Amino acid sequence: MTYASIMVAVDLSEGARSRVRLAALLADDFHARLTGVAAEMPDYSWAPAGPTPGGAFGIPSIQEAVLNDLRVAHEAFEEAAGGRSRVEWRSDLDSPLAFLVVQAAAADLVVVGRGTDPGPALLAVDPADAVMHLGRPVLVVPPGVDHLDAKRVVVGWKNTREARRAVLDALPFLKRASEVLVVSVDDGAGSEGQDTLRLLQAHGVSAIRVRHDALGASTSEALVEAATEHGADLIVAGAYGHGRLREWAFGGVTRELLSYAPLCCLMSH
Repeated sequence: MTYASIMVAVDLSEGARSRVRLAALLADDFHARLTGVAAEMPDYSWAPAGPTPGGAFGIPSIQEAVLNDLRVAHEAFEEAAGGRSRVEWRSDLDSPLAFLVVQAAAADLVVVGRGTDPGPALLAVDPADAVMHLGRPVLVVPPGVDHLDAKRVVVGWKNTREARRAVLDALPFLKRASEVLVVSVDDGAGSEGQDTLRLLQAHGVSAIRVRHDALGASTSEALVEAATEHGADLIVAGAYGHGRLREWAFGGVTRELLSYAPLCCLMSH
């Protein structure tokens, strides 16, 4: 099992180039094709209404501004991809999330960014929406991170459907890691990971099980702490959430990892 096609969401944030470089290096490691994706929906609400002097030019000028944004994103992708041969670019006048959902059918792994600003960057896809809608494993990359060794990986384990899905989705990373820690945070629930450990070992994964005492910290903080202690730069976790009134209500661990984790997180729903 491997990733034959890696897709990266490109926007106009400062972290986009770093994210593309990371995705390109992963494509090299897995001998995968790299596809950059960007979309923006023109905001026609700014166009003059009715037979105004500028009305004939309003809509085309709005579209041209969006096309220019997409050209800038394409140039950033090409520059950061470093002239690799197995690359592809896809863009359109569309909602960034809706376009990425459709394009994700061509990907084994989708790489998105985690912003730090109060508002989303232009062309940006919210990582929470990506995890819940794409139907693909999503690698969420913090700003400024431009490589992922994944020699040591922490698997946040709880015996749920989402966690089981995440372990299988992450197998290409886990099989090439030198050390995989299956971490159960001691929150009193008594989560077991022995069967998962056996499954990973059957796949040739060098994995050990670790129980981590949260000591008053949140589960997400405990996972980040365990990763830091063991020199891991990737956390694998299930994403827990459900739709409510067209918004996603997340569990605390998912929400905190998506918002604050200082290292890459591979998440599946």
